Parts: sequence; C-alpha cells; structure tokens
Amino acid sequence: MLDELDRAVIHALHIDGRAPFSRIADVCGVSTQTVARRYRRLRTEAGLRVVGVLDRDTGPGTHWTVRLTCTPAATRTLAHSLAARPDTSWVKLTSGGTEIFAIVHVPDSPGDKGDTDAPHAMLLHDVPRRAGITAVSAHCLLHTYLGGPTAWRGITRALSPEQQERLRPPATDPADPADPRPLTGADHALLDVLRHDGRAGYTDLAAATGWSQATAARRLAGLRARGTLFFDVEVDSALLGGTTQTLIWMSVAPGRLDDVATTIAGHDELAVVAATTGPTNLLAQALCDGPADLHRYLTRELGALDGIRTLETAPVLRTLKRAGAVRASPPARTAGRGA
Repeated sequence: MLDELDRAVIHALHIDGRAPFSRIADVCGVSTQTVARRYRRLRTEAGLRVVGVLDRDTGPGTHWTVRLTCTPAATRTLAHSLAARPDTSWVKLTSGGTEIFAIVHVPDSPGDKGDTDAPHAMLLHDVPRRAGITAVSAHCLLHTYLGGPTAWRGITRALSPEQQERLRPPATDPADPADPRPLTGADHALLDVLRHDGRAGYTDLAAATGWSQATAARRLAGLRARGTLFFDVEVDSALLGGTTQTLIWMSVAPGRLDDVATTIAGHDELAVVAATTGPTNLLAQALCDGPADLHRYLTRELGALDGIRTLETAPVLRTLKRAGAVRASPPARTAGRGA
C-alpha cells in the first residue's frame, strides 16, 4: 500500500500534472530529491504516469462507448488491437473475459479524399468484420458528471485545501485569453507527445511540433486555459483501496437523469459518471474495497435512489489502456520532468 507522502505526490500531480518537483516538495515539506525518488518509485511500482488528455465535453469530436462480446479465443487479441489504436481509451476486459469495453474518439472532420465515413470507420466497418465478435453495441457519451478533470476521490484526499491552492496552476492573464484556434496538425503532434508523457519538456514538444519552445509553451498554456486539454494521473487504483472495479449501466427516468447523475457523482465509490445514448442512459465506474463493499454500495446507495429503473454490472478483470497511449515498455527509472 501507499504511504502518506506517496498519496500526497499523486494528489499534487492531479492538481497540476506538470508541477515541478520543487513546488511539490515545498508544499509537502520534504526535499526535491525525496519527491523525485518517490515519483520514480511510483512509476515503477504503482504504474504512475501523467498524461495529457483532450476533455470529452469541451474538446473537439465526440466520444462513444463500445461494448464487444467475443468468443474467449478472440478476446485478448482483439482487446490488445483496440488498445494499440490512437483513437481509443479505457480499454477493459470485463464479464469473465468475454467482453471488451472501450471509449472511441470520433473526430469532427471527415476523412481525406471525400471519405465521409473515415472518422467513423472503427464504429461502422473495422469492428463488425473482426472474427470472433458475437455482438457489438455503441453509444455516444453526452455529458460527463464525474471523471476527466474531476478525479476519483480516492486520489484527492491527501492534501489540505491550503496545500491544494498552492499547487494550482496560475490563472491565465485576462489580457491574454485562451487561444480559440481550432486544432492543427502541429497541435496534434504536441498532443501525441503528451498522451505518452504529460511531463514532457518543452524541448521535446518543440521538436515534435516544429515550433520554438516559447511557442510550444504558449500553445500548451492556451489549450489548458480553454479547457481543451487537461492532465490525468494514471495509477493502480488497487493500491488506493479500489481493489474491485466494476462498470455499471443504469436506465434512469429522463426527468430524473440529471438529479440522479449529480447525486451519484458525489459518491466516494465512483470514479466515472456519464450520460449516454442508448437503452441505458447512465454509465458509472465503481472502485470498491472488495465484493462485499460493492454489494453494499449497489444495494444501499444506488438501490435507495428513486429514478433508477434497471441496473447492470460488469466486473473489470483487466485494464489494458487508460486515458493515455499504451506504454511501449515498462516505466523507465528516470526522473520526471516538470515545466
């Protein structure tokens, strides 16, 4: 399990994923070297990584949840194939290993050469023709109540309000409003670097985009200020008490959807709450301390809410991909870079 300083470092990185180790150390009352050592150890032992992510509600394009039911022989190969795609995130094996859950990002603009189906290629063509798939369902994410920039409370309890305030990134100068330009090819190159390492230095960002370091820094600040880009913290939730992960699909009366979603977004057990299209219109991810804790939550917390008509659960057996790109290799034992 993690100790108090481990949790403080994780919490600090959630507040500002690019905070220098020196600032985190000052807030936590330890040396910069101590924070750097803890960061390296957490990367190696807890899967810690900071990644840059486009916000689902304010960023470009739309996001879809995809559920694939597969034959046992095909599940793992297909899941790894989906995880390797740049347009997927949160690829999970569920339901005894015969179901795959993933989120797919669909760009706004059509593909090249007039191929208007290109952005939807995975949803319309690629997945249905794969051997071993017995059922496919896809539903659009409409609104995120919990998740994205708002983290699971299991990682945001270590620092006091005063410490949190000291770590928050400085506000954008009102005289220099967030850059409203649409994303360009260079922006996507910048985002690709950040999907692998949200703490990548400006030298790396400049090399990827062809910009100067100053331009890369300004554009990054602009994307953060307008809410298009945020930094997520990937870490093994089991080390924070979330040993039992479960996806929950709920059918909620339309007139009660917003109230129910807002209420459960305040539950400590949940890491994600989002409204979707489809026969079930509310999706959640629970992180509980064992099956008994999950049973208590389902029966005493969700079961007590008016408006939930039906509820379906699927235990998560393995997460192959989180918000960032798939790691090419095990975490390196090198110090993280702040900015």
